[in-house]
Amino acid sequence: MTATLPSLAKLKPNPAWASLPLFDRTGWKRLPFGAFAESIGERAEPKDAQEEIYVGLEHLDPQCLHIRRWGKGSDVTGTKLRFRKGDIIFGRRRAYQRKLAVAEFDGICSAHAMVVRARPDKVLPEFLPFLMMSDRFMNRAVEISVGSLSPTINWTTLKLEEFALPPLDQQRRIAEILWAVDEALQKANELQTTVEAARSAKVEEHFNQSIEKKLNIQPLEAVAKVSYGITLGAFRKALPIERPYLRVANLQRNAFDLSEIKTINCDENEVSRFELADGDVLIVEGHATVTEIGRAAVWRFGDRGMLHQNHLIRARCSDALIPEYLNLCINAGAGQDYFRSRAKSSSGLNTINSTVVKEFPVPKTPLRTQEKLVAEIGQFDSSLRAVASKQLSARDLVTQLLNTIFS
Repeated sequence: MTATLPSLAKLKPNPAWASLPLFDRTGWKRLPFGAFAESIGERAEPKDAQEEIYVGLEHLDPQCLHIRRWGKGSDVTGTKLRFRKGDIIFGRRRAYQRKLAVAEFDGICSAHAMVVRARPDKVLPEFLPFLMMSDRFMNRAVEISVGSLSPTINWTTLKLEEFALPPLDQQRRIAEILWAVDEALQKANELQTTVEAARSAKVEEHFNQSIEKKLNIQPLEAVAKVSYGITLGAFRKALPIERPYLRVANLQRNAFDLSEIKTINCDENEVSRFELADGDVLIVEGHATVTEIGRAAVWRFGDRGMLHQNHLIRARCSDALIPEYLNLCINAGAGQDYFRSRAKSSSGLNTINSTVVKEFPVPKTPLRTQEKLVAEIGQFDSSLRAVASKQLSARDLVTQLLNTIFS
């Protein structure tokens, strides 16, 4: 499966942008924010808007101008703000999160947001969201926020802050470019959603029926060696060998985060017991969030002398089981349900033990069938990586354009 996206070649960052007429700042004027935008303070009570769309700060994604999810007025209590299609919903609480979106419908929103509306005689509604996304605006918004635990922006302060505005015709040309890049990013996001759904459907189709109905399955311990990792302790300071080791924080679902690796002292016997081999499957043993119990990934980083902590359970597959196939099985919906149903909770931590992992139900699947599924899912994953690269390019392009325009 190959990901196809609109080409962004013509919009690649160009160091000469600042000298282009489009970015000529000759006619720009500094104006107080309140001179070209207004805060809409229309109040709404959820009891009077139970069937209306409700947008909370939790529904806004950082640095994304689109609202992808929402609730209903009946879900919330307390006075809210009313917004109209085209208004900007700006997270004035914890502005460092950079939550800002353009409403594509009418509704009500959190009172911790600010509903901003352009004054079209001074600023185009299509241009204003990008000004507010710029580092210059966001950094200033953070600086003028008040309060330590939940810093919040007051309109009375924000409206006095001055920002440079280009003439309306220049605003229009700039907005056209920025919205074109945003459109490419949204198409990439839509493609990501489509590929992820197709990948998930393929995995669920293969595993769920056999695991849920217990058809032709075997316990994991029949086809893999299951073991705990190394334990931490003050006594280790005196041991002679220092090795890197993986923690729960390093293991994501289907992936590893190796940005921060810690080391541990151990002896030779522990190195031989806990050192990872290529193809080992690691499984999270304990987590505060029950949905993260049992998340797994395959170690494919070769011989790095890496150990694993005891909160990561290792499964070393026999020749009858492909590691990537086991990983798909564990991370499938039925696999996740299995671990959640067997987890124990104590002191806010959800845990499983090695017995639970050893008894994990694995379908008795011929190697050729395993290989076929792994290859098919690999194609989906390759497409997702290509999409992620395009998304990153589009986001970087928007950032560089904004910094060039509003520097």
